[in-house]
Amino acid sequence: GGFKGPIMPVNPHSQSIGGVLAYPDVNSLPVTPELAVICVPPQAVVPTMECLADKGCLAAIVLTAGLGAEPFDETRSIKQAMLDIAASRKMRLLGPNCLGLMVPGIGLNASFSHQSIENGKIAFVSQSGALCTAVLDWAAARGIGFSHFISLGECDDVDFGDVIDYLGSDPQTRAIMLYIESIHERRSFISAARAASRNKPILCIKSGRFAEGAAAAASHTGALAGADDVFDAAIKRAGVLRVYTVSEMFSAAETLSRMRPFRGDKLGIVTNGGGIGVLAVDALIERHGHLAHLSDDTITALDGVLPRTWSHANPVDIIGDAPGERYAKTIECVLKDSNIDSLLVMHAPTAITDPVEVAQGVIDVIKTSKKNILTNWVGEATVAEARNMFYA
Repeated sequence: GGFKGPIMPVNPHSQSIGGVLAYPDVNSLPVTPELAVICVPPQAVVPTMECLADKGCLAAIVLTAGLGAEPFDETRSIKQAMLDIAASRKMRLLGPNCLGLMVPGIGLNASFSHQSIENGKIAFVSQSGALCTAVLDWAAARGIGFSHFISLGECDDVDFGDVIDYLGSDPQTRAIMLYIESIHERRSFISAARAASRNKPILCIKSGRFAEGAAAAASHTGALAGADDVFDAAIKRAGVLRVYTVSEMFSAAETLSRMRPFRGDKLGIVTNGGGIGVLAVDALIERHGHLAHLSDDTITALDGVLPRTWSHANPVDIIGDAPGERYAKTIECVLKDSNIDSLLVMHAPTAITDPVEVAQGVIDVIKTSKKNILTNWVGEATVAEARNMFYA
C-alpha cells in the first residue's frame, strides 16, 4: 500500500518476505509493533497473541477464521482464549475472520484484498469480506477513493460503535457507509451514530431483513440478526439513512464521493420529459425530500429562453426537442434562484436530440456552480457515451 513506516514480517521458515527481512518469531522483533496482522492457522493464534501482548503490542487485526469452532482447552474455544488475553492485556482486536483494514491516506493496506484503493473522503465499514472486495472492484473502475476501508469480520472486540465514534471525528472522512448483518453492542452503536450523523451522512445496508436471511447471517458471522422493524426504527432515530440493495449502495457511494457539502434540502429539476420529471418528484417525496418552488424572477427569466409550452413550474420541463444550448440557458436561470439548493438535470433520448451534445452543454455551464448538481440520462445504449462524460 506504500506504507512508509517499518514493516516486520514474522515467519520461522523464510529469511525474507516480499523482499523485506523477516524475523523468526515475535520476540525477535527489534521494536514493539503498533499494529499486528495475525494470519496464522487457528492453533497458532493464541500463542501469537501471548507473544504480542508480552512485547507490548496494543492492536491486532485477526484475519484467521474458524476460531469459535476450535477448542483451546476443556472450557474455552480458541476465540475465547484469544479474547481473554486481549482483555487482560488491554489489546484491541479487529476481527477475527475479516478482510483487514485499509487507510490509503497513510499508505496502509493491512488486508488480503486483491485490489488497492485511492484516497478519498468516504469510509466504508463492513461485516462481510466478500462485499468489501466487490465494492473495491467497483470503486477502482470508477476512480472512487476511500478514507478508510474496514472489514469488521465477527466483531468480537472492535464493533460498529467503536469505528463510527472514531470516523465521526475524523477530518478526512466526509461520509460513512456501513454493511451490517448484526449489531452486538447496540447502545454504543446508537450513541455513536447519533453523534456522528450530526456532522456527516451515514448510510447503511442491512442483510437479514427476513427470517431466512437472518438465519443465513447467523451462520456467516455467528450472530443473530435482530427484528428488522426494530432496527429500522432505531437507525432512523440515530440519523442513519438506510438503502436496500447493493446497487443503491454503489450509487450512494458515487454520489457522496463527488458531492459538495449540502447547504439546504430543496431540489430543482430540469428535464426534457414531463413523465420522468414526475417520477423523480415521486421518488424525492417518498424519501422525505423537498421540491423547490421557483421564484417569480426565475419564471420570468425562463419565459425569455424557453418555448411557451414549458411547464412554468418545478420540475422545469423544457420540452423534448431541447438541445444543449437550451439546457445550458435553463440551468443558468435556475441556479440563480435562491430557493434551489441542489439541481437534478434529466434527459430522455429522442430522435431529434443528441445525448452527447446535450451532456456537453450541461457540463460547460455547471463547472462554476457551487451547488450540488445531479444528472440522470435515462436509458442505456443510446445515452451510454453521454453518461460516461459525467464521470470525468
